[in-house]
Amino acid sequence: MKYRPLGKTGLEVSALSFGASSLGSVFRETDDAEAIRTVHAAIDAGINYIDVSPYYGATKAETVLGKAISQMSRDRFYLSTKAGRYGVDTFDFSSSRIESSLEESLRRLNTDYVDILFLHDIEFVPPEIILEEAIPALNRLKKQGKIRNSGICGLPLALFEQLLPQVEVDAIISYCHYSLNDTSLLQLLPLLDARGVGLVNASPLSMGLLSTRGTPDWHLASPELKETCLKAARYLESRGEDIAKLAIQFSTGNERVPTTLVSTANPDNIVRNAKWTEVPMDLELLSEVSDILKPVHNTTWVSGLQRYNENIQV
Repeated sequence: MKYRPLGKTGLEVSALSFGASSLGSVFRETDDAEAIRTVHAAIDAGINYIDVSPYYGATKAETVLGKAISQMSRDRFYLSTKAGRYGVDTFDFSSSRIESSLEESLRRLNTDYVDILFLHDIEFVPPEIILEEAIPALNRLKKQGKIRNSGICGLPLALFEQLLPQVEVDAIISYCHYSLNDTSLLQLLPLLDARGVGLVNASPLSMGLLSTRGTPDWHLASPELKETCLKAARYLESRGEDIAKLAIQFSTGNERVPTTLVSTANPDNIVRNAKWTEVPMDLELLSEVSDILKPVHNTTWVSGLQRYNENIQV
């Protein structure tokens, strides 16, 4: 496993990191004992960074993760969680709620600090709430030592371009913008580098777009994007290859992208994912898949209630 610096946080994170959303039965019903084994398998495979949120499974993911990490030495991994989003349409980025949310998360996670606390999906509220309420709360929690670093996350890249010049945060989570079908995250790297902000890339499979199973019904991508990604996945299947392998290799292979989150509650899956990062990528296959995906390259979708231009394409 390769390890890379996460901005100026001082954290050296594994190229592949563990997203704990699956532990909350977000994508399918999961067995808690198997989920705990998955966390242990991830750490044993060289993964040293875990991300979670109280939103995932209505706190179930944090609870299960807390049981898993209580059985391990805390110095074996870095841990981040989030605050601000608690349900599909439930948001509270007030200062008091950010602080109480962290306290609740720490209890569920059986720890007295997190390495990063992210504000979760900040495009759903007006920027002034983030600037006047949430960011000051993060700064206070950092001074108290309950969080080591602060961060923001969301879907639209325009969000980071707008806010990063106005706030001091240590890291961001960007999802679905550095994968086989969308590399628009690269345009943000100069700003991140200039400000020393660490980058966590999430969802190398674009939340299920890059799958032979077809995209979940809840996915907001256009029919054309869904169909084209499915075509690419099925092409690789016809070649005896798994698009997940190529996607993970692609997303973790860029040295300028410190780490990429992948989520599963199956121990065999996480071990296989980790091993894929050590296998050289088939550049011929990458070229063929890129040709299939070219008509929809860098096409994204509008994130729920975001206050940005509809039909945004970055």
